[in-house]
Amino acid sequence: MNAENKLMRDVLGKAERIQPAGPVRGGVMLNCAADVVPEAISWLWPEWLPAGKYTVLAGSPGTGKTTIALAMAGIVSTGGVWPDGARMEAPGRVLMWSGEDNPADTLVPRLMAAGANLKNIYFVDKVADDSGEIEPFDPANEDHAYHLSDRLAKMGGADLLIIDPIVSAVSGDAHRANDVRRDLQKLVDLAASHRCALLGITHFSKGTKGASPSERVIGSQAFVALARMVLVAGKDEAAERRIMARAKTNIWKDDGGIVYGIEQVEACIGITASRIAWGELIEGSAREILNDVEQTDDEERTTLDDAEEFLAGLLSDGPMRAKEIKADADGAGFAWRTMQRASSRLGVEKRKLGVKEGWVWAIPKAPTHEGATKATALYTLAPSE
Repeated sequence: MNAENKLMRDVLGKAERIQPAGPVRGGVMLNCAADVVPEAISWLWPEWLPAGKYTVLAGSPGTGKTTIALAMAGIVSTGGVWPDGARMEAPGRVLMWSGEDNPADTLVPRLMAAGANLKNIYFVDKVADDSGEIEPFDPANEDHAYHLSDRLAKMGGADLLIIDPIVSAVSGDAHRANDVRRDLQKLVDLAASHRCALLGITHFSKGTKGASPSERVIGSQAFVALARMVLVAGKDEAAERRIMARAKTNIWKDDGGIVYGIEQVEACIGITASRIAWGELIEGSAREILNDVEQTDDEERTTLDDAEEFLAGLLSDGPMRAKEIKADADGAGFAWRTMQRASSRLGVEKRKLGVKEGWVWAIPKAPTHEGATKATALYTLAPSE
């Protein structure tokens, strides 16, 4: 064998041992972290409703969960302003499946009351299979979810998909984690692939008042575990005061809430419907906020009266930093949520002045001199000692 032939054999032998690049049939495929391009969380409603991810909205009966969802739909459909002042960049599309309410006599009137652009809102109604058979849409049916994804692709996508109630998306036992994860995953994947926020509405379990909010959600904890954001709604039966709070998230802070009410308005001639009237932003954990609105006994109300008097005394000399108020309240034995309620009763105004100063509270007063603005009158602080 001459040198040239020997060299050729060596080259061919090595070539046979080289493994082909790319996926191997029947093997595991790996994705190197260095090849993944980092991206920021995308939000439909900044800090409250993530785009392309699953969010739960849970609460007791009478808290208006569906009406809240329709208020969100109205904001998306018009490109409006969220309760905290954040503004949509442009109007978007909303899809909704409801297993509990009729579109004609309930959902559309409430959307009209919310000021929604009805041309941007669609109800997921029926499904036609490949043979032409038509049947009601079932969120628990994998084929139906496939057809919904296909429809979304053909219409150019949507910004918000509402499933009410989300438990209807589970064909198995809603108290078994494996069943819930298996059935919800198809909707979670659909939301991710279309960059569409998925909002699932559900209830609290009975007899869970005072427990951790995320643990109060009815059914398996997988309903909560799969969600990237959990919102909870609570109601003060005596005062007709309602709140929505962030209870659990792994993509943002899990505290803070919003006060809201439900009012009846004329949606169109001869038809009255309910809508959400958004109120102030409030601080505190979801558990503190819910415990606050759900307490009703006389002793607690007396404590609130005392806290109101205490806070009025603190602010009588002018605005104070919230952290200083909290320190004084702790020393006096008042819970921070009680102080929050007292501030609402007093009409305290709150403003964030910056990272160093933080939140400042003040009781509104008239300007102290000609030409003074309300802001300077309320929020001019003495230097910290």
